[in-house]
Amino acid sequence: MKLWTGRFGKEAAQVAGDFNSSIAVDRRMFREDIAGSLAHAEMLARQGILSEADGEAIREGLRGILADLESGALEIDPQAEDVHTFVESELTRRVGDAGKRLHTGRSRNDQVATDLRLYLRNQCEEICGLLRGFIEILHAQGEAHPGASMPGYTHLQRAQPVLFAGHMLAYEEMFSRDIGRIRDAAKRLNVCPLGSGALAGTGYPIDRAFTARRLGFDGYTASTLDGVSDRDFCMELAAALSIVMVHLSRLGEELILWCSWEFRFIELDDAYTTGSSIMPQKKNPDLAELIRGKSGRVFGDLTALLTLMKGLPLAYNKDMQEDKEAIFDAFDTVRACLEAASPMIGTMKVLPENMRAAAAGGFINATDCADYLVGKGLPFRDAYRAVGELVATCIECGFTLETLPLKHYREASGLFDEDIYAFVALEACVARRQK
Repeated sequence: MKLWTGRFGKEAAQVAGDFNSSIAVDRRMFREDIAGSLAHAEMLARQGILSEADGEAIREGLRGILADLESGALEIDPQAEDVHTFVESELTRRVGDAGKRLHTGRSRNDQVATDLRLYLRNQCEEICGLLRGFIEILHAQGEAHPGASMPGYTHLQRAQPVLFAGHMLAYEEMFSRDIGRIRDAAKRLNVCPLGSGALAGTGYPIDRAFTARRLGFDGYTASTLDGVSDRDFCMELAAALSIVMVHLSRLGEELILWCSWEFRFIELDDAYTTGSSIMPQKKNPDLAELIRGKSGRVFGDLTALLTLMKGLPLAYNKDMQEDKEAIFDAFDTVRACLEAASPMIGTMKVLPENMRAAAAGGFINATDCADYLVGKGLPFRDAYRAVGELVATCIECGFTLETLPLKHYREASGLFDEDIYAFVALEACVARRQK
C-alpha cells in the first residue's frame, strides 16, 4: 500500500515503483522507525489528538511488530516502498483504523530524518566502542615489547631510533582523536526533527519537547525547514569515518612493509594472511591490503554525500533518499575494517632483533653523535660535518657508529673519547628522548 494514493488516477509503473523504492536500504532502521512511532503515538494521546484507546492500540501493535521482526516471526516485505510504509501498513492490518491515525501531525520527511538520526547515533556508539578496543590492542602490543628499538623514518629513510611502543602510541593518538571527532558529530546530530512535518510544521497542538525527550535527544530542531532537509550530520560523520580510514590505511601500509622480507619487523599470523595460487612460498598480507584499499570506498561515500547535497534547494528533495546508502556503507566498511584489523594486529609477532639490526645499520644515531660533539663545545654545524664524514667512513669500511674504531673518530675530531660508544648506543639514544 502506498501512503500517497488518492491524488493519482493510475498506479505507478513497475519501473517507477522499483526505482523509487528504498526498502532494500532503509529496512535496517525498523527499530528506530518503531521507536519514533511509539514516542509520536504517546505524544498524540497525551495531547488529546488521539483517543487513549487508539493510542494504546497503536503502541501495543507497534510493540508486537517489533517483537515479531526481531524473533523472525515477521519479515519485512521487499515490495514495500520503504520501511515506514511497511510498518504503518502492518500496523493498520493488525489494529485497524487506529493504525491509520498514527501519521497524524507528521510527514515521512520528518519521520525519516528522525529515524536516520536515531540509527546513526547508535552506530556512532558502536564504532567508538570498536575504536576503544582497537586502541587497547595497539597498547598491548607496545607494552609487550617495552624496550624494543626500531628505526624511525622520514621520507621512508631511516632517521632516528624510536621505540616500537612509541610507534604504537602514535596510532593510539590518531584513533583517540577519531573517537573525539565521532562523538562531537554525534552530539551535533542529537536534536529531534520530529514535528517539522513535510517542511512547515503542523497545525496540531503537538509537544515536540516530549517526543525529543522520549527518544533521548538533547532538544528539537528550531527550524522545520532545516529539520527535514539537514544532512550535515551525514556528511560530518562520513568525513570523520574517512579520517579513521586514513589512519587504518597508514597502519595497513606499515604492516605490509614490515612483514616483507626486506623489513621483517613483524610476522602476521597465518590465520590473517593468504597464499598464492602458483608461488608456494608466499604469505600475503591481504587483510592489510584490503583495509588500505577500502579507504577509497569510504572517501567515495563522503564525496557522494557532498555532491548529493551541494545543489539542493530547501526543503526536502527525493535526491536525499540516496543519503542512507552512502552513510550506511561508510559505517559498514569502517566496522568491517576494525573487526579485521583487531585480531590481525593482536596476533602479530613482533621481531625486535630485526628492528634493532635495521636501526643499527641505518646510522640513525648520527644526530646523537653530533650532539656529543656539541656537548664538548663544538658548534653544531661543525659537528654535523664531522659526523657526516664518519658516516661516509663507516659505509666505506663496513662499520656502524657503534663499531667504528676510536682512531677513526679521533681523525674526525679530537673531542671524541671512549665514552662515545655508550653515548651512541641505540638504547641510550632512545632513552634520552623519553619524557
